[in-house]
Amino acid sequence: MSVPIPGKSSWPELLGVLATPAATTIAHERPDVSVEVLPPGSPVIPYFNPTRVRVFIDNNGIVNQVPVIG
Repeated sequence: MSVPIPGKSSWPELLGVLATPAATTIAHERPDVSVEVLPPGSPVIPYFNPTRVRVFIDNNGIVNQVPVIG
């Protein structure tokens, strides 16, 4: 189980991981942010939100971009 990591803002270690365990890891490490899992083609509004992490996945449910706060 992950331990909360205050100030962590990116998760490069989750690149290539399935969406559900990736989102769970982020939620455990940063319980103060919301996690959004977005499949290919999902519409997104490009504004910075310091309480959100977007997890972009491919058609197989694999994280295909490094999740970052914003």
